Amino acid sequence: MASGGGGGYGDSNQKIDYVFKVVLIGDSAVGKSQILARFARNEFSLDSKATIGVEFQTRTLVIEHKSVKAQIWDTAGQERYRAVTSAYYRGAVGAMLVYDITKRQTFDHIPRWLEELRNHADKNIVIILIGNKTDLENQRAVPTEDAKEFAQKEGLFFLETSALEATNVETAFLTVLTEIFNIVNKKNLVADENQGNGNPASLAGKKILIPGPAQVIPAKSNMCCRSS
Repeated sequence: MASGGGGGYGDSNQKIDYVFKVVLIGDSAVGKSQILARFARNEFSLDSKATIGVEFQTRTLVIEHKSVKAQIWDTAGQERYRAVTSAYYRGAVGAMLVYDITKRQTFDHIPRWLEELRNHADKNIVIILIGNKTDLENQRAVPTEDAKEFAQKEGLFFLETSALEATNVETAFLTVLTEIFNIVNKKNLVADENQGNGNPASLAGKKILIPGPAQVIPAKSNMCCRSS
């Protein structure tokens, strides 16, 4: 289990076992910066301004007795900032694709964001689709089922959140970070085994498929591997 306890919002004396870079992507004004502020500082600002360029914040958590520093990168959704793309995705092991449940267009753009992500990021990146602003349920324009279906088709995790009400924000981040942690540990296990019999310690040629249980986070990951 993961927890944010014991100085979860930043203890500089803490020994760090892992650093995981996670990127937030999606259209402008879907609430990416608010989701980040809620997770990193447990804050929400009603007069949040559009992000210019790229920003990142960190938070250290404990996952299965290991100290994990989450380095969360937030970028502007506007097209004019897309020049930062390759540097933004470099080294990312997790991604959060965010849309606004009250604006259908932001959901319709998700396939384009996903394509960009897959073109620039590592093929084993852990991705979660997030429908933000569930506090505005009476203005909903994207049915949960539509997003759930898309997530299952693309092999993504999926959750609906409210940065305003702090609903599912923590769960969304912990889902991604725990999945990354499990994949890294699995790679280390394979590496250790391969070192014992002289094989190169690599998962090259394997594609790790992440199941996408909409709204449901499995107690144990049942990832399957297949050859690319």
